[in-house]
Order: sequence, then structure tokens, then C-alpha cells
Amino acid sequence: MELSFLKSWKSKISVNNTFDYNIFTKFLCHRIPERTFNIRGYYFPVCSRCTGFYLAGSLYFILAYFLYIPYTIPIIILASLMLIPTFFDGFTQLLGLRESNNVLRFFTGLMGGVGLAILLKAIKWAIVMG
Repeated sequence: MELSFLKSWKSKISVNNTFDYNIFTKFLCHRIPERTFNIRGYYFPVCSRCTGFYLAGSLYFILAYFLYIPYTIPIIILASLMLIPTFFDGFTQLLGLRESNNVLRFFTGLMGGVGLAILLKAIKWAIVMG
């Protein structure tokens, strides 16, 4: 039995077996134009929330490369709490309770990106340190 998303991927491979990268990038972000920053009519490749996520996560990983960070329970709890505003913003918008704006999406993405990066590094740290 084949998974449905694999069927949709296979349907996007053209006759000459080239892959449609737009389908692949949909897994990285929805890229809705109204929710995406633009500069002089040129849209960012990801939405404003994902821009915050990717920017903050990347900067945190660079910082963590140069600086030793012990992943203690309070830091893990703080990282988990940093994800709550992102979840709240996205979920209330999904339910149609309110409409967020790009600046709020960006800042909740920044907080969520740092929180997620800390959690990922903490998981890696726990595996490596045993």
C-alpha cells in the first residue's frame, strides 16, 4: 500500500524524470503570498513565521557551536514555553478566531525558532552525553 503523499509526489515527476521542487518546498512552508514578506514586489521564499523560525534557529545553532550551553531542566522548560506563543498564534488563526499579521507571525516565529533549536540541541546533547 502506497502512502497518498508519495502518490502526489510521483504524479509531479515529469516525463523526463525531473522533480518539481515546488512540491518539495511545500513541506517547508505553505508560502501563502499574503503571509509572506516582500520587498519591492519580490516575495520571500517562506512565510513570515517560517522566516522567523529559520532565522532564529540558524542563529541559535551558530551561537551554540561557539558557546557551550548546558541543557538543564530549566532551559528545556523555557524552550518549551517559547513554543507556546507560536502554537497559540497559528492555532487561533487556523480556527478562524482571529487574523494575525506578518509582524506578529515573524516574532512568534523567532521565539518558536529559538525554542525548537534549544529542544533539538538538548535532544542531541542527551543522546551524545548519554
